[in-house]
Amino acid sequence: MRLPVTARTSVLRALRDEVRARCPRGRVVLAVDGVDGAGKTIFADGLAEAFAEEGTDVFRASIEGFHRPRAERPTRGEDSGRGRYEDSYDYSSFRRVLIDPFREGSRTAASIGFQLAAWDAVRDAPVEARWVTGPADAVLVVDGVFLHRPQLADIWDWSVWLDTPPDVASARMALRDGSDPDPDAPGNRYRRRGQESYMAEVDPRNRAAAVIDNTDPESPRRVLTGSA
Repeated sequence: MRLPVTARTSVLRALRDEVRARCPRGRVVLAVDGVDGAGKTIFADGLAEAFAEEGTDVFRASIEGFHRPRAERPTRGEDSGRGRYEDSYDYSSFRRVLIDPFREGSRTAASIGFQLAAWDAVRDAPVEARWVTGPADAVLVVDGVFLHRPQLADIWDWSVWLDTPPDVASARMALRDGSDPDPDAPGNRYRRRGQESYMAEVDPRNRAAAVIDNTDPESPRRVLTGSA
């Protein structure tokens, strides 16, 4: 089923076509990165729908499904931005149960299973293992924070960075989580400092293949071509 033509779907289809021009076949892995509250999940869902409407098998995952256990996360202190950046996610499991087997499915005739999530951060417990498979030609769209970090640089075939003003992102987080809408509020310090650590090390805006102004999620606007 084709999506209705809107400003949003026009941008999503243009991005899809750009990816397809670069990666017409095989297993393709895409990243949707941005600060907390940037609108990553909704944007990634829309991008997946744009691929699905052309008949592509699409899988969705989030780095939020690969959290480390809560007891292992605040090792550097509850307000440590470095801790937020370095200790939040289990990238080893992310590669082992999702990225590596998904990639391997394009190189072998065997049906190799992969897992779209491994940890439930709300329950602070493992998710029930659900292994899925797909055809040799398939797309995986992953959303989350810190996706352009150096240790993930070799994963992505294409990526997008969502630009969102801090006050807009914090207001979205407040609606979703009940947090303080003030981006400088003490309760937002942990996330804010984590992003500051990330930006200082990586500059994801200049690593992404496309940069999108997502201030209005119904009318996203491409502002930069990006690095690739």
